Amino acid sequence: MTDALSLIDDWGPEKIVVVSHRRTGMKGVLVIDNTARGIGKGGTRMSPTVSVGEVARLARVMTWKWAGVDLFYGGAKAGIVADPASPDKEAILRAFARALSNEVPREYVMGLDMGLTENDAAIVQDELGDRGAAVGTPGHLGGVAYDELGVTGYGVAEAADAAAQHLRLPLGGARVAIQGFGAVGHAAAVRFAELGATVVAVSTAKGALHDPAGLDVPALRTAREEHGDDFVTRHHQGIAVPPGQELTVDCDILVPAALQDVIDETIAHRIKAKLVVEGANLPTSPQAQSILAERGISLLPDFVANAGGVVAAAFAMDARYSGFRPETSTIFETISKRLRANAVTVLEEAQRRATTPHIAGRGLAEERVRAAMRSKGRLGS
Repeated sequence: MTDALSLIDDWGPEKIVVVSHRRTGMKGVLVIDNTARGIGKGGTRMSPTVSVGEVARLARVMTWKWAGVDLFYGGAKAGIVADPASPDKEAILRAFARALSNEVPREYVMGLDMGLTENDAAIVQDELGDRGAAVGTPGHLGGVAYDELGVTGYGVAEAADAAAQHLRLPLGGARVAIQGFGAVGHAAAVRFAELGATVVAVSTAKGALHDPAGLDVPALRTAREEHGDDFVTRHHQGIAVPPGQELTVDCDILVPAALQDVIDETIAHRIKAKLVVEGANLPTSPQAQSILAERGISLLPDFVANAGGVVAAAFAMDARYSGFRPETSTIFETISKRLRANAVTVLEEAQRRATTPHIAGRGLAEERVRAAMRSKGRLGS
């Protein structure tokens, strides 16, 4: 069991709130990491394996992600210990929202993460009677539907394109392997194909596909939309490979866009890509990051590459009490502009400092957070 006090360092967390509700069986946690640059904002996930330590790690990623794209919100994250397929999901979610009514939306605004949908965000708003309580609601309720628009995956591909150009690795014709074909992975695959890349591997929780000649992304997208994620790999057995093998296939760009902690020291030694772009949060261990650097493989950090979702969330935050929807075209243009610029800035800073992009990017984000903490009197002289 994680000792919450042991999680505290110079940056946070500022607040950890553990909640429960006996009748529904709800158990959950909110971690507000650092609000020097603004109110706590980050997704809420639902999974049977949610833990305080996991949510705290993800809240810290949000601190760096907001600062990395230079948007004025603070790092926070929440988690509910439950199966998102449970028939009691709505009751559990409503109990969780009620339990956090002191913090939401004054200190934290709920968003979407693993296990939650746009309708779940609408339920949170309904339970608390406040349109400001959550973002990511369906478009017909005036929200920015992140998954439907595919903003995070779109941003991953845009950041990868900028990084590839910087490394003199043309994206046109480049072979891309993607772990995951969910909300992030499939949107990234679509955008990579539009940019001229060849997607050679994708995966779901049920399996993986690999074709060195390139996969038919539009066909896979249609299969996913009509039958769900798992159908994609179950019904393309001719090119199926064991789960996890998509990380080590022969490719130019690797995008881990599913789970955290999937690239360890062993996998890092087997990766064949020239560029790794973190579509998921925390997919690469610090030891693996060092190994990739030693092998001359560039790595674009998660808080840079998958920040398309937070850019869209910033628009959604502004629109919470507005009668007007944010313009979709403006959201995509801003994601492209900010993530492309940040990708190059971080890679250049890493080269200048002779360090890894993770360390260089986090250094830039830390400077922004530290300046805000100093201005607000949260740091000693």
